[in-house]
Amino acid sequence: MFNQEALRTRLLNIDGRGYGAYKTISGCYSFGKYLLFIDHVQSDPFAPPSRLRVRVDQRLAGFPPELYASYPRRIALEDYLMRQFSRAIGRHARGHRGTGKSGLIAVDRCGQEILERTGAVVNKEYVEIRFTVGMPARGRTITGHEAIRIFFEELPNIVNESLFYKSLDAKAIKQQVELVEDQEFLRAHLDEKGLVAFIANGAILPRESGVSDRPLTRGRVIPFQSPPELEVSFELPNGGTATGMGIPRGVTLIVGGGYHGKSTLLRALERGVYNHIPGDGRELVITVGDAVKIRAEDGRYIEKVDISAFINNLPHGQDTRAFSTENASGSTSQAANIIEALEAGTRLLLLDEDTSATNFMIRDGRMQELVAKEFEPITPFIDRVRQLYEQLGVSTILVVGGSGDYFSVADRVIMMQNYIPRDVTRRAREIALRHRHERQVEAVDVLNKVTNRIPLPSSFIIEERVKVKARGTDEIVYGHLDIDLQDVEQLVDPAQLRAIAEIIRYAAKRYINGKLTLKEVILAVMADIDKEGLDVISPFKGQHPGDYARPRVQEIAAAINRYRRLQVRQQL
Repeated sequence: MFNQEALRTRLLNIDGRGYGAYKTISGCYSFGKYLLFIDHVQSDPFAPPSRLRVRVDQRLAGFPPELYASYPRRIALEDYLMRQFSRAIGRHARGHRGTGKSGLIAVDRCGQEILERTGAVVNKEYVEIRFTVGMPARGRTITGHEAIRIFFEELPNIVNESLFYKSLDAKAIKQQVELVEDQEFLRAHLDEKGLVAFIANGAILPRESGVSDRPLTRGRVIPFQSPPELEVSFELPNGGTATGMGIPRGVTLIVGGGYHGKSTLLRALERGVYNHIPGDGRELVITVGDAVKIRAEDGRYIEKVDISAFINNLPHGQDTRAFSTENASGSTSQAANIIEALEAGTRLLLLDEDTSATNFMIRDGRMQELVAKEFEPITPFIDRVRQLYEQLGVSTILVVGGSGDYFSVADRVIMMQNYIPRDVTRRAREIALRHRHERQVEAVDVLNKVTNRIPLPSSFIIEERVKVKARGTDEIVYGHLDIDLQDVEQLVDPAQLRAIAEIIRYAAKRYINGKLTLKEVILAVMADIDKEGLDVISPFKGQHPGDYARPRVQEIAAAINRYRRLQVRQQL
């Protein structure tokens, strides 16, 4: 370890030299109240920025132990500190100065969701933030005085304002920590009330715009209010009584006219698998943690998925019990998405008629009369949705705007009218009874259990030099192949994709052995993360990457399933 003046001296000595001389500043420096770790220095001003850490001894940071005494509380506190560090950067850092990324200080950006991240660490010994700095230069010539400004003026102010308990809003910290604890409590107690989701009265579901995930605040904002028939209450550990609409296990339809809030409600439920920050509006919109949004996905890759429950008897005798394609249709992709979600262990499917393949969802009585079943390979979802629940225990929440035939298979029908939900189950059943002879049920067989698949090691490149990276929330690059995830709608943060990219490489090296099923492989990786932290997946040993966020099992499986070199064998 060096003192801070050693860093100043080194920066002065390399001022005006070639950029490579920055390598000499790597190491640990004491700044009195905190330690600065320069773990990795970039090779070029245009290269990914340098990786650094700031660590404050807990005796100085002063955060009360009860704020990080449990996993949910710790994640909430770490999230809060990352947000404060980011805001302090905005107040004190001058920003871009010079070539490439020169002078930029950044910490991983946090959105509306509270996720486990590698960007912060809080424990009984210390508080640590991992961040990046673009080492300043003009051309490829070091500007040492600008670096001194960063490390001796800007960074101390950022640290002082964001990593010491006495400098922060104690009430706001407590609010976030206790809120996350309440959210986790709610999710853990849905099952005992027979629910798959809960939306609190007063929740604000609409978002600011199509490109913003912040809550709508302008214009007429209508808070959510449960219909009396579906209202339930929970006693929270910190927040008192939470009352709102409980969505029970089984088959639930969300109906209503266009622009009345159906899809808005479903999108809130999609995101309800994550915890949210105070002020988001969806803080107490809680969904079972393994829920999966299903949609049609034309063109996706499918490898040996048994979609025979939905599609069978294809022309030319193509076997759908181990269906593979490079270019799926809307119906085959949606069938595969459902089976893969079941394989990953979901208990709840979320679907919107607008993003589904019509011929996969319904075949009405007129079409049944014209096209005989023997010439139609698709068994529509309407004829399997009850079996999914009654035989496999998998519930469904489905937004329907144009297909009233689903009334006959629903346990509950919720109508959105001017953004207010109403329970119209009784009326929907009466309508279904009057029209019960208009179509025939086409699924007469028992729904088989899902066939698990075993990924083969030959599918994956495991060399350390293999190129692995993420692009936003839409794409992962693994080797020379792109994995398209733009239709995997519950990925909410680029840091999740960065983690998934490394998880695939990590899993390929350690667990994809031709014996473990896909789900077993992913659960083995998640067990390592639970035991050793999210850092365990990083190839940058000793550099403590600060830009990963924990994904769910379901999204990891989705990424591997869309990898176009994937080869599997079905488990017998």
